[in-house]
Amino acid sequence: MLAYVRSSDRTIGRRDLRDAAALGAAVAVIGMSFGALAAAAGVPGPIAVAMSLLVFAGGSQFLVVAVVAAGGSPFAAVLAGLLLNARHLPFGLAVGDVVGSSWPARLVGAHLMIDESVAFARARGGGAAARPVYWLVGSLAFVCWNVGTVLGMVAGSAVPDPAAFGVDAAFPAGLLALLLPTLRRADARRVGAAAGGVALLATPLLPAGLPVLAGLVGLFAAGREPEERS
Repeated sequence: MLAYVRSSDRTIGRRDLRDAAALGAAVAVIGMSFGALAAAAGVPGPIAVAMSLLVFAGGSQFLVVAVVAAGGSPFAAVLAGLLLNARHLPFGLAVGDVVGSSWPARLVGAHLMIDESVAFARARGGGAAARPVYWLVGSLAFVCWNVGTVLGMVAGSAVPDPAAFGVDAAFPAGLLALLLPTLRRADARRVGAAAGGVALLATPLLPAGLPVLAGLVGLFAAGREPEERS
């Protein structure tokens, strides 16, 4: 990572380090919750750790574990995670000039591409000026997420009955927390209501895990944004 930092015309300041450290601490806590919930749901430790290392996408990992814990098939769980991670395609276009020009840099940089690293890079305006902070945030988040996952797995494996402690309710609560910030928009509220309604109606009719995918029908409720008048 230091090679990319030094090659840029913009250095990492104290404020960048402070913000990245605060983000890393938050990511570690969320990683611990993922590890604990995965352990409580009966996911083998090596699989949970491999997910954090190879997938490195919190929302998708929570969703996959939630679907499996509900009795859904692995196919439905993986498909749901892939659909949730589809947002990374436009992210890649937005930060293509940030990660670097060589293929190794692009491969590693794509793996470190999460919402937070993209947001930090875009706040810098993109390009070479944003490269150091992109690599700093992405690398620190990756380390903290994986350390948090391992610690959470160790702690979660000590919980004998997840339902007795209410740990099972943390799956929908975590997904709701991911959704809430987007509900400020009217189109997001329409999509959320429609998707929730479709998933609820499909629950008695479809196998576990598939109602979540059926909820994608709610996307048609987004509509079109009204054109601004000049």
